[in-house]
Amino acid sequence: MAAADFTTIAELRQGLIRKALRYAVFAADTTAAAVTAPFDAGGVLQELPAGYLPVGYTTTDGVTFSGDLSTSDVESGQSASPTRSDVETDTQTAAWVPQETNAAAIALFENLPLSGTGALPELGSATWTWSRPKTPPTRYRRLVFIAEDLNKETGNAIYIVRHFPSALRTGREDEQWTRTAEISRGVTYQAYIDDAAGTDSITWIDGPGWRDLAPEPETP
Repeated sequence: MAAADFTTIAELRQGLIRKALRYAVFAADTTAAAVTAPFDAGGVLQELPAGYLPVGYTTTDGVTFSGDLSTSDVESGQSASPTRSDVETDTQTAAWVPQETNAAAIALFENLPLSGTGALPELGSATWTWSRPKTPPTRYRRLVFIAEDLNKETGNAIYIVRHFPSALRTGREDEQWTRTAEISRGVTYQAYIDDAAGTDSITWIDGPGWRDLAPEPETP
């Protein structure tokens, strides 16, 4: 074997370290179309389908994607390590704390519809009112998370888009009223398999800045 140069084989690339310099969360009822192509052929970010509402400002904790992975192991007398392992559960959740009092933040926290009957009216057009039902409905959502980064050499945008085509509220934080902080409504949503999409989560990475990272074609 030939001697290896560590710098060459390690392929350490600072340009591939991603940060969410800006990010946004969007929510829609399941009557809205699922996201299937957030970018065009040139990698330009496209508008979301009708019905997605922005959550707006969130706390500096951002969005936390967590997973719960469990396996079932088979142990054998002839081996100190498992001789077989099978995945039992593999779930994904997203948690964030909105700072704005807007339709999306309240609907996601209070389990209200985002459109149609029971949805909050347009901001400023009428009184916002809601009450807790005797039996809370099981209300699935579509969620979209978009993070924007920049190529530090060109300044062009790089986007990470994650879509939960079917998500259910599984937790919410305390709502506190105080003069020293904004009223926030933190929530946790778990992704579930969407029959049409055939998955519980889809992620895309693209954008002009992402295309800038492609290696130069070799000259014949």
